[in-house]
Amino acid sequence: MPRTKGDHEARRRDVSEAVWRVLAAHGFGGLTMRAVAAELGATTGLLTHYFPAKRDLVAHALDLLELRTASRPRRTAGKGMSAVRAVLLDVLPLTDEATVSNRIWVSSWDAALADPELSDDYARKYARSRDRLRDLVAAAQQLGELPAGDPARVAAGAQAFVLGLVVQALFSPEAFPPHRQTELLDDYLAALASPPPPPPSDHHAVSS
Repeated sequence: MPRTKGDHEARRRDVSEAVWRVLAAHGFGGLTMRAVAAELGATTGLLTHYFPAKRDLVAHALDLLELRTASRPRRTAGKGMSAVRAVLLDVLPLTDEATVSNRIWVSSWDAALADPELSDDYARKYARSRDRLRDLVAAAQQLGELPAGDPARVAAGAQAFVLGLVVQALFSPEAFPPHRQTELLDDYLAALASPPPPPPSDHHAVSS
């Protein structure tokens, strides 16, 4: 009996699930045709119908990672700083699901850096994230919740802070449990909201 389109789509979903399980267990460093085939209970020959080369497998894994990340439940918040906080909290590994996703993202950086096309794609992804954050920062400034200034610069700093916190939490989960990650983020945001100190006045003694 010939295979139907539905059979093909179901098999492709099975393959994608196997790719995700390999990523969750071993990261991109362990992503091989052999590992996915073993997880799927199939031969590597079958996988070549879906991924003719290793790069095709990596590209599919990256697409799958982005899709899974985008489909994760997100916090709802209003405008201003509450929206900025919610977006940054969504990045952090505060749940098991977010931890797995972040571990895979971090493990994917090496593969992306080794491929100029993937590297450019990642740069665009992070730039889009900064742009969204910039708009939220600008809204918080308009509401008077953040001091005036370049919102793009504030967004770049916030993105750098939260990604650095992700890495620390992944390597030292005992030192950076979810509640401490949240506290550190709130401390960072509180510092952003504080008006900058006035410049020191230049007092010169006047001799008579």
